Amino acid sequence: SASGHPNVSRPTCSIDESYKYVFLPVCYSLTFLFSLTLNSVVLGRRWNTSLIYMVNLATTDLMYGLSLPFLVASYVLRDRWVFGDFMCRLVRFLFYFNLYCSIFFLTCISVHRYLGICHPMRTITLESKRVVKGTCALVWAVVFILTCPIFRFAQTGYDQDRYVNCWDDAIDKEFADYVPYGIVLHLLGFFVPFVIIAWCYSQVVRTIFQTLRSPPSSIDRRRRKSIKTIVTITLLFALCFLPFHVTRTLFLLMRRGQLGGCSVMKTVSICYKVTRPLASCNAWLNALLYFLTGDK
Repeated sequence: SASGHPNVSRPTCSIDESYKYVFLPVCYSLTFLFSLTLNSVVLGRRWNTSLIYMVNLATTDLMYGLSLPFLVASYVLRDRWVFGDFMCRLVRFLFYFNLYCSIFFLTCISVHRYLGICHPMRTITLESKRVVKGTCALVWAVVFILTCPIFRFAQTGYDQDRYVNCWDDAIDKEFADYVPYGIVLHLLGFFVPFVIIAWCYSQVVRTIFQTLRSPPSSIDRRRRKSIKTIVTITLLFALCFLPFHVTRTLFLLMRRGQLGGCSVMKTVSICYKVTRPLASCNAWLNALLYFLTGDK
């Protein structure tokens, strides 16, 4: 299930999740189609140094898109998982691996833009293909280390002894162990990169405003274009990832500590399910951003 827990395990609080059996398959099917189409086009373009980050971003988004039909089938079958335990672990792993690779590559693009605008002379060495490729390899490795415990926690199990389900976070008896990991994952995978992107953005805005007082030039136009890219990335980042991470953190903490009343738990649970496809949309919005900003 989207939360991994169709009925949140507290005796007095049963949460109706029937809405997700239509809502989530529709969202994920559209994401699958858009992700496949747009990212394939991006990957067909010629590589140059500044495009390497975008190519890596498109690769991880494409990988993610290919895992979605399994989730669509699971929701259409009303949380029944028919693909076996290994595929359950792999699909859940790919969801988060892609999510955090996307976030890290968007952070790289923002830092790249920040250096290009605020420290143009110092960036020449950082523009080399070797440095950029090395950074990308580091991102893949770090995100793999961050997300590989999902292989351990995600698994199939019987849902109230009726049928096999694919738990997203952890089965009930392991949930207490999962929560600290989930919180650390949110902090390192989202909140830290978000602060870095916001800082880069604020520095760029400051620099642009300082240069706008001088007579217009071709450098000026390039800087305006760069600020457009950074503003778009920041808004996209906040829209896709902030609601999901805030509601998922609340969901984990409330469920672990049995905090809040039933109505609060229901609200948080619904918000978490609704914001989940929003995070998935990023798998094709990144490619759309590439076309709209003409980002070279």
